[in-house]
This record gives sequence, C-alpha cells and structure tokens, in this order.
Amino acid sequence: MPQHYPFTAVVGAEPDQLDDMALALVLTTISPAIGGVLVRGEKGTAKSTLVRALAAVLPPIDVVKGDRFSSDPADPAPLSPDGPFGPDPEAETRPVRLVELPVGATEDRVLGSLDLEQALGSGVTRYEPGLLARAHRGVLYVDEVNLLHDHLVDLLLDAAAMGRSTVERDGVSVEHAARFVLIGTMNPEEGELRPQLLDRFGLAVEVAAPRDPQARAEVVRRRLAFDADPAGFAARFAEQDAALTTRIRRAQELVAEVELDDATLVSIAELCAAFEVDGLRADIVTARTAAAHAAWHGRTTITRDDVRAAARLALPHRRRRNPFDETGLDESQLDDLLGPDEPPAGGPEDGPGDGGPEGGPDDGGPDDGPDGGPDGGPGGAPDRSTDAPATPPTGGESRSDAGDGEGSGPAPESTVGAGEPVRARLLQVDGVGAGVSGRRSRAITDDGRRIGARTPAGRSGSLHLVETVRAAAPHQHARGRADGGRVLLRPADLRVAVREGRESNLVLLCVDASGSMAARRRMEQVKTAVLSLLLDAYQRRDKVGLVTFRGASASLDLPPTSSVDVAARRLEELPAGGRTPLAEGLATAADALRLEAIRDPLRRPLLVVVTDGRATSGPDALARAHRAADHVRATRVASVVVDCETGGFRLGLAAVLADRLGAQHLPLGEVSAESLTRAVKEAA
Repeated sequence: MPQHYPFTAVVGAEPDQLDDMALALVLTTISPAIGGVLVRGEKGTAKSTLVRALAAVLPPIDVVKGDRFSSDPADPAPLSPDGPFGPDPEAETRPVRLVELPVGATEDRVLGSLDLEQALGSGVTRYEPGLLARAHRGVLYVDEVNLLHDHLVDLLLDAAAMGRSTVERDGVSVEHAARFVLIGTMNPEEGELRPQLLDRFGLAVEVAAPRDPQARAEVVRRRLAFDADPAGFAARFAEQDAALTTRIRRAQELVAEVELDDATLVSIAELCAAFEVDGLRADIVTARTAAAHAAWHGRTTITRDDVRAAARLALPHRRRRNPFDETGLDESQLDDLLGPDEPPAGGPEDGPGDGGPEGGPDDGGPDDGPDGGPDGGPGGAPDRSTDAPATPPTGGESRSDAGDGEGSGPAPESTVGAGEPVRARLLQVDGVGAGVSGRRSRAITDDGRRIGARTPAGRSGSLHLVETVRAAAPHQHARGRADGGRVLLRPADLRVAVREGRESNLVLLCVDASGSMAARRRMEQVKTAVLSLLLDAYQRRDKVGLVTFRGASASLDLPPTSSVDVAARRLEELPAGGRTPLAEGLATAADALRLEAIRDPLRRPLLVVVTDGRATSGPDALARAHRAADHVRATRVASVVVDCETGGFRLGLAAVLADRLGAQHLPLGEVSAESLTRAVKEAA
C-alpha cells in the first residue's frame, strides 16, 4: 500500500474547498502549459508534503516501453533520442513520476551529459539523460528553489515553457521532449527569487500555518496517526484520493474544449493593464488558468469566477515593482474590475458551492484540511493563507535613558526611515576567489571567460579541445597511431576549461546607530546609503548580514542570509540613540564572520562599517575600538569604512579607523555610483 501522505488528508476531502496552494497545483496539472507553481511560505507549513502527495493522485500515463524519455505511444513523432519507434510501438502504463531536483545539482545533472570519452575516442555519441528527461510528462519538484543557482532556474523555466530540452556541447546536439509540471517551494526568510525569475512561474501562492488551536491539534493528530500506521492511514483516504484522480482526468480531457471567447480575453487584458503587470505573460497565464479552472468545474465556458480565481493566482507576484516591495493583490479592486457576479453557465458543479476554491476564508473551514509536513510542522489547507502577524510600524519616536556624550538624563531615541535607494558603487574583494557564481568579485567559476585548462573532476565541465589534443600528442607513437589515422585519446588526456567570472560574497554591514547619528539628523542619510548597498547586494546575488551597535552593546540583528528583504525591514525599524560602543560592534562583526567562515568557507566576506569613527561607550573606548580594528585586520577580511561624518568641522576618526582596519575609506556622499561618475568627469 502507498506510504505517502494522502493528498486529501492535507487539503480536505471536498474538491470544491481547495485552498490556494492545492488549487494551483491541481490547475497546473490539468494544463501544464500554465507554467508551474511557486509556493512561498514559512517553514513547517506542509509545502513539501502536499507536493509529494500530488503525484499519487495524478492519473497514470502510457509510455513507450523501454524508452528512457517517457514518450507517448500515441505521439506520431515523439522527440526522443531513443527513437524512432515505428508506427505501433509497444506501450506500458506507469504512475506519474515526481522527480526532485537537489539544490546543489550541476547543469550536467539537470540537462544530461555526453560521454566525452566515447565521443572523442570512439566517435560514438552517447547521451546520458538528466533530470529533465526523467521528469518528462511528470512533476519536477525543487525544494528551496530560491537557493538554486539562477541560471539553473532559468534553464528549468525555459524547458517548461518550450516543452523540450537541448544539450549542445562541443559540436554535438541532442534534443528531447521535456514537458513537466514545475513546482518550486521556498521560505522567503532564506532569500527571494529575482523578479525576472519570479515572473517566469505561472502561478504563485503564499502559505502560512493555521492560527486556530483546533486546526493545529488536528494537524498533530493526523501526523501521529500517519507515523503510527502509514498504510492504514492512507487507506482511510484512499476513496477520496481516487475520486480526486478521476476528477483531474476528466478535467484534463475537457480543458481542450473550453472556449476562450473575445469577451473573456478582453476582460483578462483589462485586469492585467489595471494591475500594471509588465509584459504579456500574465495575460497568457491568466487565460490558461481560467480555462483550467472551468474544466476543473466541468464547464466548457469561462465565468467571472474562473477569471477571478486565475487572477488571484497569476497576478500578485507579477506586480512587484522593486526588490523591497511586498507582493499582493487588492481583491476589492479585483472585484470592482470584474463587475457584479453572474450566475454560472451550466455544468455539473454549478450552484452555490461553485467558486469555493477562489473564495475567501468563508469558503471552507480548517476541520477538513490541516496536516503537518514531514518535519512535523503545521499545515492546514483552508488556513494556509492565514496572515502572519503584521510588521511593527516604523516611524515615530520612543524614549531611552541612554545618552551620547557626557550629558546626563534621558536622551531622545528616534526611528527614522530611509530615503529612496540609489545605485551604489561597486565594492569588491581583492584577489580571485572560488565561491558561488554571482556578480561582485573575481573568481574561478563555471561560466565566464576561459583562462586555462585542468583535468576534470569526474566528468563535469566544458571540454577544452586544444589542451586535450595537446595532452594526447606526445603519446601517439606509443599508442600505435598510424600515419594519417585519428588521434588516439585516453581518459587521462581529457582537459576541461578553467573559467574566470564573478562570485557572490558575504556583505556584512556593521552600522553605527548611536546618538551621534540621531543628534545630527544623519540617520536618514545613513539608512539610505545602507539600503542602497543592500539593493546592490540583492542585484549581485550576495548574502548579507547586519550588525548594529548603540548604547553599551552591539547585536547581530540579522545573521548572514540570502534574504535581502529581511535586512531592509530590520534596517527600517532600527532606532538611533545612546553612546557609541564601536569596539563591541567590531568584535560582534568579527565573531559573525568567524562563524560564517566555518559554515560557508568558499564565500569570501566583505565587511562594511558605517560609522563616524567615534567611540564613547566605556573606559578607553577609542583605544579599545582601535585594538578591535587591529584584530579584524589580522583576519585579512576585506573591509570598507563608510564615513558618516559631515559638516565643516571634522575629527577624521573614521579615516583613522579605516587605516587601522586596512580598509577602503569611503565618505558617505560617495556611496552612490553617480558620485563616482561625477568625480571621474571632474578629474578629466
């Protein structure tokens, strides 16, 4: 009996009360041309559980027997390197595959690879299929898709959109069909997808754990029952899962008959224009999703409810305007644009219950749907879209007893926002690294310009033909090569290219939030500069961390993460006031860098200290700060000091700090790339 967690145990047994995530998964399996689903949500919300359960409720498929590429026997011209198969190939029926793509997968593992030894030594082209070939006509699942290299994500999305995969290397080309349902899950706290990649997913949903205690208790109850007797638990939901499979099969057969009339297309275009989405992909995806939603409800005509459901799933993630904006859709505006409700036009599911999947919280309760993921976290399908607690408001003022300088009594502590970020100048780590591909510092990477050759590690890498022939040349006589014969190669002769590109770095921001910033009204400028550096880190695919110091201590407000959005929110809420514990700030930054070097040794750090160089907290504050700077310098960490001191009278302490750190000294006004451009023009 199946050992997977039943799909209907997660989402509930009533198909017309599916939550957003379950509905999006079902619709994209009905019409794979929609382009896949991105699921964003906190950890422990049954994202992986629901995706893995999906494959078990999909109708089985017929494939050509023995074909490694799962070709459809009814296809008159299947795109398979194992073909041709003749007019009536032998077929077999098997379940739909769920193929999981590891975050650390290489391009060869995803696309497949050519056996270079066979190709060069024997003249035989032998192609080893990759994960895309295995996922053909199935489901390709990428957990933590936001941690996958961007070029691999783009490759997956291109294959999903085109329906085929092409491997071209060293003059040899292999092409095969690759039509699959692409599903990615991610925790936004661990980093966001780039906007251009976010747009490539057809549908996107947000999930959250249920807040209702009864729903959470049911999550635990079902999880414990499954762990105690997986087969028995699955049997309890076998009938509901089978009914869901039948309904999906009928919808797959019906979707081709759904009519997309001109009025519907115009309505969808008006929605996309009103919500200011870029490009036409949103229009196409919304139309396909509306057709799939109509087929799911047994109709061949599209209603207002179908368009509304499609817009809720296809548009929110396409409205994002800049990296730090929240995604979302104003549903009241959506209803206004769609106009008044209209009765559905015929179909077995018509009636008051129709349209439940796209409704709000009143469409269903948590009693049918909560579940926990494999890690025991709560799920709860109808409550999956429950809002998380709101972010505390920014702005305004609070009070603290901490002061800056020698004065006594309470001193004001203020929280101010940042201005509009600007394009920051490029800050780099010197030398050549070997970290994760990115856009900041020089490094040996898998892409970029070719600078040399090396023996391959395994069979990965792009062949360097000249160096391979050069390595084999001295051995031709000993290998018995005849005059005019082909070059005789051995595995030891193979050389692959060494390429130099750009890597991403860890940008650790150490920000002075003391009273000297607030007293001189500099905190807005400081936050604007730091926000600009965060935006630059986002675009260059860096990890970021945030250390702040004020009063008598320093804190690691944000451990190194790929989520630049979280750093921006922490920065916005950062108050300023109190004395300046510069030594403590540098010590905290050094500790954070030391721990991160253990976790991620190949990623080189860049320490950015944002301060005016003052140190006023504790005895011998300035001397202790300089000793801390000497310690940081001894670790050979690349550093930049952003000097926040302004005005006519300057102490120059930040420049002294930069000298002690061995760091680049950068005045606050020169953080922007425009200021650098102006300086170059003035010098010329």
